[in-house]
Amino acid sequence: MQVSSLNEVKIYSLSAGRSLPEWLSDRKKRALQKKDVDIRRRIELIQDFEMPTVSTKIKVSRDGQYIMAVGTYKPRVRCFDTYQLSQKFERCLDSEVVTFEILSDDYSKIVFLECGRFVEFHSQHGHYYRTRIPKFGRDFSYHYPSCDLYFVGASSEVYRLNLEQGRFLNSLQTEASESNVCDINPVHFLFAMGTAEGKVECWDPRTRSRVGLLDCALSSVTADTEIEGLPSISALKFDGALNMAVGTSTGQVLLYDLRSSNPLIVKDHHYGLPIKSIQFQHQLDLIISADSRIIKMWNKDTGKIFTSMEPEHDINDVCLYPNSGMLMTANEAPKMNIYYIPVLGPAPKWCSFLDNLTEELEENPESTVYDDYKFVTRKDLENLGLAHLIGSSLLRAYMHGFFMDIRLYHKAKMMANPFAYEEYRREKIRQKIEETRAQRVQLKKLPKVNKELALKLIEEEGEEQQISKKRKQKNLPSLLKDDRFKVMFENPDFQVDEQSEEFRLLNPLVSKISEKRKRKLKILEELEAQGQEEEEEPEGKASDAESSESSDDEKGWVEEVRKQRKLLRQEEKLKRQERLKEDQQTLLKPQFFEIKEGEEFRSFKDSAKKQKLMKKTLEDRLKLEEKLGTLNVSDTTVGSKQATFKLKKSEQQRKQQEAEKRHRQERKSLRRSASHLKSRRGRGRLF
Repeated sequence: MQVSSLNEVKIYSLSAGRSLPEWLSDRKKRALQKKDVDIRRRIELIQDFEMPTVSTKIKVSRDGQYIMAVGTYKPRVRCFDTYQLSQKFERCLDSEVVTFEILSDDYSKIVFLECGRFVEFHSQHGHYYRTRIPKFGRDFSYHYPSCDLYFVGASSEVYRLNLEQGRFLNSLQTEASESNVCDINPVHFLFAMGTAEGKVECWDPRTRSRVGLLDCALSSVTADTEIEGLPSISALKFDGALNMAVGTSTGQVLLYDLRSSNPLIVKDHHYGLPIKSIQFQHQLDLIISADSRIIKMWNKDTGKIFTSMEPEHDINDVCLYPNSGMLMTANEAPKMNIYYIPVLGPAPKWCSFLDNLTEELEENPESTVYDDYKFVTRKDLENLGLAHLIGSSLLRAYMHGFFMDIRLYHKAKMMANPFAYEEYRREKIRQKIEETRAQRVQLKKLPKVNKELALKLIEEEGEEQQISKKRKQKNLPSLLKDDRFKVMFENPDFQVDEQSEEFRLLNPLVSKISEKRKRKLKILEELEAQGQEEEEEPEGKASDAESSESSDDEKGWVEEVRKQRKLLRQEEKLKRQERLKEDQQTLLKPQFFEIKEGEEFRSFKDSAKKQKLMKKTLEDRLKLEEKLGTLNVSDTTVGSKQATFKLKKSEQQRKQQEAEKRHRQERKSLRRSASHLKSRRGRGRLF
């Protein structure tokens, strides 16, 4: 369980921590829980409360027993039973769900609006019926008195589907080009829809006529807000008979009284992201608004912020469990988050143990990290010369480092590097001078590495700009300004070796062009050395010269390749001659080797004899060994021959054998003397 606090409001994240995979056995899960403290301390409120990849919408049934969520991939709906704290069922769908509505008190009647203009009805047993609407839908609402479904989407019409008669009714014609969201007031059943033009149209379902129009786009623009483009309506929610909250695509929430066309409060999220969800909390008179990054809770009378939450992943939907302090979110991640805020209300009946847990945590508060402390690692302490303080009260161990007082840290840093402020001041002055220089006319500064390649790219870029101006095309990005190729002009390891064999053979005509570039490089370097601030432009070429060079290049390519090959051969001959001269000049000096202990020196003739023996046949070698006595050949009864060899022993082995013989003889003599003494004592006793 992760605890965070903002404005003295504690928020308990019940879904924080690692989740165990389903395929693990119970034995392995128990073993992991014993080893890992985080797994042991985590709270899995509802088992497998997640989606395969992403969850898009989440809602609670009216009786509070079932939590339903839709997500991908594959498109599916999952129903969780809060009384059993586990998943009740899972159903896969043909296409992704835009939104859904639970019509009954439990999960027995559900309507899904899908991406492919399909409307799918599910009953308690599963799929019941599927139909299609004329245009792509974005939201729908259910009118309980008439059993009508109102669909809004990429059309100026609002489609009505009567579930009692089972047919489409006459649609409502609006002034909007497209509609994003809609809602029906639970008290007087007024139908409201938010349009792409930033307006809210209110309709009376009884007379099927428009009764009001609110221009929220103009009202959302205040002195403090910065808006790019026309804000459209992205969220809509009624509260009671008279209040209505509207969320815009630019991150503003407007609270209206239906009796006035001006908003009571305009609340800005300051992120510029569209509002995804709006919820009302009646116990504390709060409005819970959420975009994809943050969930904000603020007072609906004053607009003062109550608290806020920033989950790790983007938010798709927010659901407040009725009459409790529990909040659930659908995210751009497999796991769906569950938050418990005790200030908003008590825990639901099915997880009343949360109240006891939070009370115990409040009785034993954990230490928090303050701004007046600095986190340092062991390496930082060694650099500051404070390694001797490890173990003292001035350092507090935490994770892979220590906490220390920020004042002590600043003093130690000043003593370790007293000229840090002067270096900082010089750097700031240098930056300001460079900023002023940027406004002047600058020379073309070439990089230190691959100057010729950079000059070639600059020339090609200038030619391409001229061609694009004539053809009225967009300029392509330069390689010199691209961060991906930045290292090629900074790291000397990427320097092009023009003297290599591969470069000279593959680029035979580069030598002519490179000479011209070298001249330009010399001119640029001289200008830089003199400090001139005049822009040097590469000289242009005449049209006749270009045509003549293009024709000559085709003819002279083969000749240039031949020349390069001849030069390479001459260079190889010169290298060989230099190596021969070096070999002739070198004098061979005698080398002396030390003989190991226990070995005898043998002349080099022995090695020559061995080489001669290795050249002889096996028969000759056997005859020679037989003469020396190291080989004995005898005939067997079967007719074959048997050969026995005597291995030559080294001097060390001979010495070891002689020592062993002496040792055996000494032991034998000792045994004989001992037996002689025993026999003499025995005789003395007899007499």
